[in-house]
Formats: sequence, C-alpha cells, structure tokens
Amino acid sequence: MARHAGFPAGRLPARAETMVCVAALAAAEESAEQERHLIRSQDPAQASALRAHAMRRSQVHYKSDNSAKV
Repeated sequence: MARHAGFPAGRLPARAETMVCVAALAAAEESAEQERHLIRSQDPAQASALRAHAMRRSQVHYKSDNSAKV
C-alpha cells in the first residue's frame, strides 16, 4: 500500500479502499481453500468420471436383507 498508494500519507477514495479490503479477503479465502485441497484435478471430465466410478463401487457393496425367506 505504501508503494502504490502512498499510504498512510495519502488515502485512497473510500470505494477504492473497500475494493482493496475485499480483494485481500478474497485472496485469504482462496489461499485457505488451496490449503484444504492440495490435490485438485485440472480436468473436470476426469474428476466427474472418478466420482461416478466411486459411486458405482459403493453401490456394489450394498448388503441386502435375506431374512425374509419364502
């Protein structure tokens, strides 16, 4: 801020200060998101296929109730 805006000797207009604060919050949120998800696929089709594959695998192991014998 001191290099680009001359802060604290001169202040930015109120709207500009608000935009700088919002940008800082967005950057902090984005960095927190990247910390949680270190491995993220760049290919959405591959990620979707992996999710579908995992769902099919989870359904294969469904246990039925065989107690009602005829």
